[in-house]
Amino acid sequence: MPWSEAAAEAESAVCARHLTRLWGVPGTALACSGWPPTAEQRLHRHWNYWWQAQLLDCLVDAQRRDRSAGRATTIARLVRTIRLRNRGRWSNPYYDDMAWLALALQRLGERRPVEVLLGSVWQGWSPDAGGGIRWRRGDTFKNAPTNGPAAIAFARAGEQRRARELFSWLENHLVDAPTGLVNDGVRPETCEIVRHIYTYCQGVFLGAALELSEMDLAERTVRAVAAHLAPGGVLRGQGGGDGGLFAGILARYLAIAARRLPSGPAADAAAELVFASARACWHGAAPTRHGPLFSPEWTERAEPMGAARDLSVQLGAWLLLEAAATLEP
Repeated sequence: MPWSEAAAEAESAVCARHLTRLWGVPGTALACSGWPPTAEQRLHRHWNYWWQAQLLDCLVDAQRRDRSAGRATTIARLVRTIRLRNRGRWSNPYYDDMAWLALALQRLGERRPVEVLLGSVWQGWSPDAGGGIRWRRGDTFKNAPTNGPAAIAFARAGEQRRARELFSWLENHLVDAPTGLVNDGVRPETCEIVRHIYTYCQGVFLGAALELSEMDLAERTVRAVAAHLAPGGVLRGQGGGDGGLFAGILARYLAIAARRLPSGPAADAAAELVFASARACWHGAAPTRHGPLFSPEWTERAEPMGAARDLSVQLGAWLLLEAAATLEP
């Protein structure tokens, strides 16, 4: 099956299982964070702002793959409804969340909301620990999951100075020299490096390197991922919850790397990581009446009542399949 068709099936399944009106209001659209949804999830009490941003990005991918007036309507409704559920505001207390929504809205050409979001994101910058943006308001922790997407968003907005400042902070403070992998973050009060290795962190660092034309560092990241985070050539999963999105985010930027890097081993490795992961993900999917249900660990069969019920896990797989579709001849 062509990857474009697999991506279309993932889109159909995710939307059928998760996309609903907000509180039954006509003209709204928001995704339930679980399937089958609990009563709390149906009411969108805990609604996962950044998961909705990733859903929006997936829908933009799908629209670029195969334009549809119906999908354009869904996209417009989702954008409005995110703001509605967020009490009429774009901003929230998490700087990484806002960076992700800014990235999705940038791709739609939504200038004013992006300006608001990036202004709010930069408010998280402080000089302690060498600079960088904090994870959330009221916290001192600084990490790759915030500074990576923020660097990408500022670069795409033409704010190169800020983008380079954030990228340099990542390179100088969080990259593990022996492996080339990006650590999670740093605690400024103690200068302790939090040495958790997440696929997410590699993806956003790679994306920032590509936006800033740091091709040598992008190639280093691809090699590090292939050597350490893809057993058997397949990107490793990191469970449900937020972790369900991590490998899909990395796959997105690997696909961009495969297209933008100079022809050679690194570009080939990036493409093969995407294709091998997509093959494993597709073969491990479980059939449901709505379409394929994907596993949080792409080398394993999906279990319908496990972490696979999380929207994040399904979006991560959809991200992967859209990434693979962009690399089809």
